[in-house]
Amino acid sequence: MSRNPFRMLRLETRCEMLKLVRAPSFVLPTFGFPVLFYVLFGLLLVDSMGGAQSSAYLLVSYAAFGIIGVHLFALGVGVASDRGMGWMRLKRASPMPPWSHLLARILVAVAFGTVLVLFLFALAAVFGDVRLPARTWFGIGLWLMVGGVPFSALGLALGHVLGPKSAPATLNLIYLPMSFASGLWLPIDFLPDWMQSMAQGLPSYHLGAQGHALLGAGVSHSPPISLSIVVLVACTAIFSALAAAAWHREGAG
Repeated sequence: MSRNPFRMLRLETRCEMLKLVRAPSFVLPTFGFPVLFYVLFGLLLVDSMGGAQSSAYLLVSYAAFGIIGVHLFALGVGVASDRGMGWMRLKRASPMPPWSHLLARILVAVAFGTVLVLFLFALAAVFGDVRLPARTWFGIGLWLMVGGVPFSALGLALGHVLGPKSAPATLNLIYLPMSFASGLWLPIDFLPDWMQSMAQGLPSYHLGAQGHALLGAGVSHSPPISLSIVVLVACTAIFSALAAAAWHREGAG
């Protein structure tokens, strides 16, 4: 009986989606924190920071923050958990192509990220009085979706080296400081000069900075789009290579 790889991908994606939907330890933090921060700072306290313009700026910041979290935790914690339960060994022994379950995880992360971004967009439009042209909404959303891929690769790499119990804490130790240093909690102009310089090499900074540029509210030293694309592509390649090395090392062990 012939195997249909696309059917395998569809079934694997469905299973991954159901697994994450039924996991409050994933849904509540990855959705709750960006939404809570945006409601608090982008809606309730926004009048003291510039009204709808500040609300739109913080919308992009917290949407980028949320996208990073979804990709990191969906891949990182998911892979580490499956390794701990022995599912990865079973999948290696199955006829399913290796790329199938990895692509399924990325597709699920993109789907969750899309839902999160659309929900934040709705909050901004309804309660934050944010009014943007349709092409701007679409451009920001598309940039955030595509820009989340490097963090899937990073999560995948970390998921293959971390244990199921240490993965959530370790990912938070990377995710939260990286987001702060990238200007996703506060505008980067408010951060010390040394932190602003360090941010230039962080993919999270480039994800947020170009989202702000599409909004028309970039920071005073927003990087060129070409530089941001190079950084994100390079990070994707590096993290993917690390993930592949960890995958092969684990299979040889």
